[in-house]
Amino acid sequence: MPDRAVKSGPATGIVHLGLGAFFRAFGCVYVADAMKESGGDWGIVGVSLRSPNTRDALRPQNWTYTAVTLAEDSAVPRKIDVLNDVLVATEDPKAVLDAMVDPAVKIVSLTVTEKGYCHNPATGMLNPDHPDVQHDLTHDVPVSAIGFLMRALQIRRAVGTAPFTVLSCDNLPENGRVVRGVVLEMARQIDPGLADWIAAEGRFPCTMVDRITPATTQDDISHVAALTGTADAAPVMHEPFSQWAIEDDFVGGERPDFAAAGAELLADVTAHEHMKLRMLNGTHSALAYTGYLAGYETIDQTIADPVFTAYARALWKEIIPAVIPPVGVSLETYAGELLARYANPAIRHSTWQIAMDGSQKLPQRLLGTLRENLADGRASPCLCLAVAAWMRYVSGTDESGDLIDVRDPLAMQLRGIATAQKTTADIVAAMLSVREIFDEDLAGKLAAPVTQAADLLWNQGARYASQEVAA
Repeated sequence: MPDRAVKSGPATGIVHLGLGAFFRAFGCVYVADAMKESGGDWGIVGVSLRSPNTRDALRPQNWTYTAVTLAEDSAVPRKIDVLNDVLVATEDPKAVLDAMVDPAVKIVSLTVTEKGYCHNPATGMLNPDHPDVQHDLTHDVPVSAIGFLMRALQIRRAVGTAPFTVLSCDNLPENGRVVRGVVLEMARQIDPGLADWIAAEGRFPCTMVDRITPATTQDDISHVAALTGTADAAPVMHEPFSQWAIEDDFVGGERPDFAAAGAELLADVTAHEHMKLRMLNGTHSALAYTGYLAGYETIDQTIADPVFTAYARALWKEIIPAVIPPVGVSLETYAGELLARYANPAIRHSTWQIAMDGSQKLPQRLLGTLRENLADGRASPCLCLAVAAWMRYVSGTDESGDLIDVRDPLAMQLRGIATAQKTTADIVAAMLSVREIFDEDLAGKLAAPVTQAADLLWNQGARYASQEVAA
């Protein structure tokens, strides 16, 4: 293995777990802008928890890459140069822990997707049956993001170093509280004193992140080479829009000048989180499942169909009554802005990509809204169709009978459930019995409306069903 590249510039102040396209198109850009405006040693060491591919692509480029802003009629490249190193946890977990316990590191951020929190999405609690959790409770060298956080904080406590701030950048409601809860649960099983120290001294601010970032394709790599005249093996493509709301609660108040970079520093980001998770992520998932089943590869293709434009608008009518807007925000205006973002033909965000890990996403994206609507007596046929479309998708075959490559931690379990049933009603009942996703009370209330939506979907297809429920 070649030696790691050495570069000059700001020293490392942040370690980021889960260095995928989103954080490089979002968090790294904010950090770069913050240092440009206000300075500071906020260089980033990225950590790939599983695959070496990002590290291997970036190392020959000395960790520098291109971020391209894609509007309908323009593509604007920008060099991002805030990464100081990229580590691969499966190859050298000790190097990851060493980076995290460095006293100069003040923040450990993470984008590990919902499944990376090793929790039960229905309850938010640590999943004790998760194999990574079982490993990390019995080994000093962890494998999960939660295990790395807990063990690094354990080492910092032992050597008398202040804890780092844990900054979640994942699409979870109250993401900071979720990660705090699972870290404390794991720590308490190792050492109750460690858990008490983390609870008292640590900080886990909640955040809301928003920028549509499709997976980079080989065509994108070729496009960037033509655009810049320079080969880049790891560019990222993103929409012009970006929003980051951050609870301003950091250990010792130490953080980059995020406000100078355009982020909102707030005492409470709950309203921003719920608005985005329900109105953007909720409709994104609904359009991903219905659009995929209708034969569309991307969200812009889906929303270009007037049937799905009407379906999206009808979804927002069901969602908005269950959302308390942030101060000064019109939810109707926000919905219109989302529709325009979805329609951007330069952002080819695949329905298959968004459909991944639905078992982890449904509780916060769709089920919370459904629970509140049911409690308040509001009908939600469009949201129920989205749940039914997810059930059809994870059943593993599309409307033409072709196999679907379902990527989900529960993929095998869900497909087995579906194939064992004889009727659509049986599939719905069996899916609603999966307690990792649906609690018993909500499942009982959803049985009739989701079965009605599923009958329409299975018998008439996703496009027809979307048209009917939106009428």
